[in-house]
Amino acid sequence: MSEQAMDPASSPLYPIREVSRLTGVNSVTLRAWERRYGLIRPQRTPKGHRLYAREDIRRVERILQWLNRGVPVSQVRDLLEQAEPTANDAPPPDISDWESQRQQLLQAVDALDNDTLEALFSRSMALYPAGLCVTELWQPVIDQLEERWSDQFGAELQRRLLESFLRTRVGIRLYHANQASRGARLLLLRLPEERDLLRLLLLALVASASGFRVEWLDTDLPLNELPLAAERFKADAVLMTSGYAERSDLIRRQLPRLAEQLEMPLCLVGPVARIRGAELENTQVATLGNELPAALSRLHGLLGR
Repeated sequence: MSEQAMDPASSPLYPIREVSRLTGVNSVTLRAWERRYGLIRPQRTPKGHRLYAREDIRRVERILQWLNRGVPVSQVRDLLEQAEPTANDAPPPDISDWESQRQQLLQAVDALDNDTLEALFSRSMALYPAGLCVTELWQPVIDQLEERWSDQFGAELQRRLLESFLRTRVGIRLYHANQASRGARLLLLRLPEERDLLRLLLLALVASASGFRVEWLDTDLPLNELPLAAERFKADAVLMTSGYAERSDLIRRQLPRLAEQLEMPLCLVGPVARIRGAELENTQVATLGNELPAALSRLHGLLGR
């Protein structure tokens, strides 16, 4: 099946993989919206394969508009029957469930409760796009936890539990996504002062959901070996992340020098990009910002894809 019309006598019909590519919503989520909530009703081939019309794609885009305004997926169906949301529309009051999920996630980390972590991760990733899950749930919780962990007994245990949990779940997703993706290949690394993998794992998750093939290193790599790593991984771009300002010498001298040596873009993502962006304006280091979905969108533009 292709992007072209499946029935010349009707409007074009698209297979689920093409709808996923066009909208950024993975096929698992599209099927969940159909089966659990009746939000979309694609046609079927005689063999049962889903086919989506242009109107179905527009409906998916409307669903995303409501979800981006904090509306729980369970309440979107009624809103779809109303006028389409505009940029100035606010969601109806007291219907967002993100705050409730954030509190549940915080409690699960406090209690070292792997079962609840699994349930929250699986549910959120099945019902919402990965970028929205990270922006509304995982990143805010990790930011809050990092504030607590500065002086909390047992913080290191909580940190390592969450890191181990996300490493496994994100790793599985990356493995399968990389097999199917034909997007640009990214090499992801931490900057030296980043003490754990949490921010890197969230970046990997959103990058993969944005259509990139992702390779990442979970150990520190000497900067002088980065050009070799980028070459061997056949990277189209190198992304580095940190929640800290990092050393001035690294930002002002070492990274700009490294960017000049690489044959592909060197990009900073995360708080470090916001904190140090002004100092890198006249260098070849690209600062993509702190908000991950927007950062990956900028990267698509940078790579011209």
